[in-house]
Amino acid sequence: MKRLILLVVATVFLAFQVAISSVAAVELDKGIRTVPLNEQGETTVASIEQIEKGKQLFIDTCSQCHAGGKTKTNPNVSLGIEDLSLAYPRRDTVEGLVDYMKAPTSYDGEFDISELHPSIKSADIFPEMRNLTENDLEALAAYILIQPKIRGIQWGGGKVYN
Repeated sequence: MKRLILLVVATVFLAFQVAISSVAAVELDKGIRTVPLNEQGETTVASIEQIEKGKQLFIDTCSQCHAGGKTKTNPNVSLGIEDLSLAYPRRDTVEGLVDYMKAPTSYDGEFDISELHPSIKSADIFPEMRNLTENDLEALAAYILIQPKIRGIQWGGGKVYN
């Protein structure tokens, strides 16, 4: 009897996981996956595979400091679209984020912070960046840029200080 109950619980859990996975894939329609490509106003549509890869890369590489789109080292600056758009150079496009992940600068663009922030430029210090390709960086950027559409204010959690 105990095994039968465990089997039923496991079956229900598995069915729930399958249902949730398919709903998540359906929610990522073309409109959600359309993200700004560059400052000239061009857009690109990220593939489901690209978003899944970006999610995994974000979890592996970025989430330690940017869980939920927040920034642990500076709670006033999140990975939300508004904060990304106000940075200089802007980081609210795929190209802008890729450039930042290659050679990060301070929010005002005045200082090189590659020794403080993981980047391709500082891959010798941050080994998690060593094997990232251009396609990986684009997938990561696309994942970051669709999160505000999916999670709303929960992505970045809003500003701590006004």
